[in-house]
Amino acid sequence: MRDSCSRELTCIARSDPRIIILSGDIGNHMFDGFKAEFPDRFYNCGVAEANMISVAAGLALSGYRPFVYTFAAFDLTRCYEQVRIDVCFQNLPVVIIGLGGGLTYAPLGPTHYICEDISILRCLPNMTIVCPADQAEVMASLRSSLDHHGPMYIRINKKNEPCIYTGEPDFSLGRAQLIQDGNDVCIITTGVLLSEVIRAARILEERNISACVVHFHTIKPVDEIMLREVFSRFSVVVSVEEHTLPGGLGGMIAEWMIDNRIKSSDLIRIGTGDYFLTHCLSQKEARDHFGISADLIAGKIADGLNK
Repeated sequence: MRDSCSRELTCIARSDPRIIILSGDIGNHMFDGFKAEFPDRFYNCGVAEANMISVAAGLALSGYRPFVYTFAAFDLTRCYEQVRIDVCFQNLPVVIIGLGGGLTYAPLGPTHYICEDISILRCLPNMTIVCPADQAEVMASLRSSLDHHGPMYIRINKKNEPCIYTGEPDFSLGRAQLIQDGNDVCIITTGVLLSEVIRAARILEERNISACVVHFHTIKPVDEIMLREVFSRFSVVVSVEEHTLPGGLGGMIAEWMIDNRIKSSDLIRIGTGDYFLTHCLSQKEARDHFGISADLIAGKIADGLNK
């Protein structure tokens, strides 16, 4: 995903002189192509994330379209005040690219992995939150950000993610996508965990459980039209996310259900636990630990359906 991010930013920068990249002392070699073409439009701000966000806000006020790039664990928690006041309060078109949101950097421990980034940002007015599933959606989200006139957070994984789309996806901010239809249960997911959910749906099919899969690449604003359609069709809906349950995708759906007095369907939420990992694990091991790998997702859904 990060290589696709770099290539796409370089591509769109050729036709848009407003684009500037700010890096928190990472991705320097990854952006070599960008720097070679636009040496005066790339700034390594160092390990000074709060300052980087404020610089981005100033650039946006000056008519530029800044893209901030660093670890998701750093560009939110270290500079929340600047994101809140400098960017969101002024409703500025700053795109924050959070590398490794979720369990990507679980091997580096709790200082580098983050499973609460979505909940941190969901409560901020004006913030749009996008979680692409693969490289194609990363590129589509970057292109869409140029037509968006407020703050945006794009949560991306590191590398080697399975490709979901064979061509360009039908991507539109705030509109969820039906990945596959089914009859017994609907699984709603977001981001790179989509590949695991698709595998889980195949496992369920072997158990004679027909699963519909819907991808919410945009967490905020929520696609209420899709939610109404899903809850009008299915008596059991499952949310699956590589994020802590409080405040994430499942929390957002639960809030929507309460606000709209949805009582005809059950919601099963699957995500990471409300605690920190105290030891280093690979992303796969961490997913197994939290029960969000394909076979464990399928098992939880089957148990929830009592099948």
